[in-house]
Amino acid sequence: MTVREAQAPDLVERLRRRIVDREAAPALLRKLRRRIIEVAASAREGHVPSALSILDIIWVLYDRVLNIDPAKPDDEGRDRFVLSKGHASIGLYAILADKRFFPAEALDGFCKFDSQFGGHPDSNKVPGVEASTGSLGHGFPMAVGMAMGLRIRRMPARVFCLIGDGEANEGTVWESVLLAAHHRLSNLCCIVDYNHSTDRALALGDIGAKFAAMGWIAVDVDGHDHEAIHDALVRRPDDAPMCIVARTIKGYGCPAMENDAAWHHRSPTAAELPELLDSLR
Repeated sequence: MTVREAQAPDLVERLRRRIVDREAAPALLRKLRRRIIEVAASAREGHVPSALSILDIIWVLYDRVLNIDPAKPDDEGRDRFVLSKGHASIGLYAILADKRFFPAEALDGFCKFDSQFGGHPDSNKVPGVEASTGSLGHGFPMAVGMAMGLRIRRMPARVFCLIGDGEANEGTVWESVLLAAHHRLSNLCCIVDYNHSTDRALALGDIGAKFAAMGWIAVDVDGHDHEAIHDALVRRPDDAPMCIVARTIKGYGCPAMENDAAWHHRSPTAAELPELLDSLR
């Protein structure tokens, strides 16, 4: 039985209760930011600013958009989410733990010996992870393949893929853009985490215009505005894939890390941790 078929009144009510009250969301996101920073500090590993950059986006996806049941993470009728910028894995792990794909305390083992939670997500080890990613430019092509497979099987599920703006330097990204447009994969949505982390090396300009020129429907949103994110994610064009360019701040919610390239792959020291946690928004 698929997720959609299983949505009897009791399950619908359970899912409705699980959707967090909009007024409570900011406090919950602060809690998740704190969790991410604490776990990274303990492991002495992790791309914390990248995780904070995308946290609002994937929170809205899992809380309000994705048709998925944590009790049945492999259900064939589920929607799929692929984190192509896999180095931001700790952000995805925090959301999956909050949504009860696995016990929250399991994340304490992040990047430790023999842990299932690596610096890049492994779909063979972590419930809810759809693709093993981390080598930039690889997750997006996999998402295109998933979308094509679902359409061939006449399944209504959608595929969402999040890429980084720096990742858009990879040629496989643009090959995938062309392929998805050619096959009119309206069940595919690509979200670009546009935090300008790549500008020093290669400024990408109007990414949405590039997607649109290749046949996609493209919209631009504030990547930290939950309502704007939600409204964009629930749009589904009739005959074209969807691109959401999310304007984000790298390190969002932790002032010391915001737009500071020095924090890209650095975890807090014990001395830095208290001040960082106290400053969280």
